[in-house]
Amino acid sequence: MRPHSLSVLVASVLGLASSLALAGLPRLFPDDAVKAKMQFSPTGVVQVKGEALRLSPGAQIRDTANRIVLPSHIRGEYTVRMLLDNGGQVHRVWILTPEEAAMPEPKR
Repeated sequence: MRPHSLSVLVASVLGLASSLALAGLPRLFPDDAVKAKMQFSPTGVVQVKGEALRLSPGAQIRDTANRIVLPSHIRGEYTVRMLLDNGGQVHRVWILTPEEAAMPEPKR
């Protein structure tokens, strides 16, 4: 095998191994992240408990695999954990897996 091909193979195997190791770890959420049902729309506005909330300019939404997704690519209602910024806009959102949604919120 050529040295370059071998280094690419080793890097690929190590990357896969680290991804598999991290896949088993539970996601950690800030204690003040509130659990809610959130309805996404393409307009940058979300519905939470019947109230329309705007996404902050730097809003970050993470899917169940913890990947950052664009607000324009999400439709429908999800159980989430969310943080608001100081202006009351939605700043961080984590879309929950069924297992995460079943877990109780931390005591405050």
